[in-house]
Amino acid sequence: ISLLISGCGGAEATPTPAPATEPAATPEPVVTEAPAGPIAEPTPLPYGPTGFPAEVNPLTGLPVADPSLLERRPMLIKIQNLPRSSRPQWGLSRADLVFEYYTEEGGNRFAALFYGNDADMVGPIRSSRPIDIYLTQGYDAIFTFIGGYQGTLDRLYSSSFTDRLVEERSGTPIFRYDPAVMNYALVNTAELSAYVTEKGVENGRQDLDGMTFQWTPPSGGQDVPDFFVRYSGAIYNHWQYDPVSGRYLRFVDNVTDELCGLGEEYVPHTDRLTGEALAADNVVVLMVPYQIVVWEVWDIQLIGSGTAYAFRDGQMYELTWQRTATDAVISLAYADGTPFPFKQGTTWFEVIGAGSRVRETDQGLRFTHLLPGVPSCPE
Repeated sequence: ISLLISGCGGAEATPTPAPATEPAATPEPVVTEAPAGPIAEPTPLPYGPTGFPAEVNPLTGLPVADPSLLERRPMLIKIQNLPRSSRPQWGLSRADLVFEYYTEEGGNRFAALFYGNDADMVGPIRSSRPIDIYLTQGYDAIFTFIGGYQGTLDRLYSSSFTDRLVEERSGTPIFRYDPAVMNYALVNTAELSAYVTEKGVENGRQDLDGMTFQWTPPSGGQDVPDFFVRYSGAIYNHWQYDPVSGRYLRFVDNVTDELCGLGEEYVPHTDRLTGEALAADNVVVLMVPYQIVVWEVWDIQLIGSGTAYAFRDGQMYELTWQRTATDAVISLAYADGTPFPFKQGTTWFEVIGAGSRVRETDQGLRFTHLLPGVPSCPE
């Protein structure tokens, strides 16, 4: 905002001349103030792992525009990623946390957690997997999905949070979009939260302590401005740091690659709801044990601890992820147990197998998801 203050002196001349001995009047100086620069946004304060103020979202470390949104449970919504014709999905840019993980036959899905923001349309909604049990417990969430393997459904409906499960049934807020063509199942998060409250389910603020936030990047990182995560020939991602926004831009598979990385083709991943390119302030690769249940149904055992790689501000940090109790959120720590600070903002978790490959390539750092007994591309 620029401000120019000008002053000019001297009165209007009169017809009577001044005495010859009187010195000529000196004009008042013109006072000019330098244009002010842009008003800087205040640097977010550090928070966590406990003691979050009432208006600060403990999943992003940022104050929310509407603090009343924090007086409810988070909402975990299952979202499909294949076929590619179902992209772009609705609402992912509005999620606080997104978990991406392998399902079966080369495919994967997302579990998106909404808390500090609402979204009018989220989806396409798809079926449950065992990992959703760990996430629903850890984040005290409402879980929205459609169907699933019978063993997973049995575990969900015999759990302590059965009343927080929302499937597509008469009276629920799940609705169908474009029924003449793809018949996508979607949900409005504000209506979903209201629906659970109307059912009589306790839907107040939950204890979501556990994450630590700091705006300034910690020391000890390695310069890694972009990296790749490959789940299969059908699903692979490229994350690229944008120094202007300070966020990681997401690029995704555009074709199925049968050539072990030589045939990959990427396009920007966007949100159909907002038209925005998908980006995250933090991207964290979690290496987690995948245990076979039946056929290709995997129990991704997101409990305990394991190796993690965190990316923020163009830096990579090798860390430990931890979730030592069923009601705990995922946090990160250094080798000595000291909490690692996330950058304030959104986080995308890439959940790959505990024995996955991490290596430098000509294109940059690459993570290759590997599972016991499942064939993979050669080294």
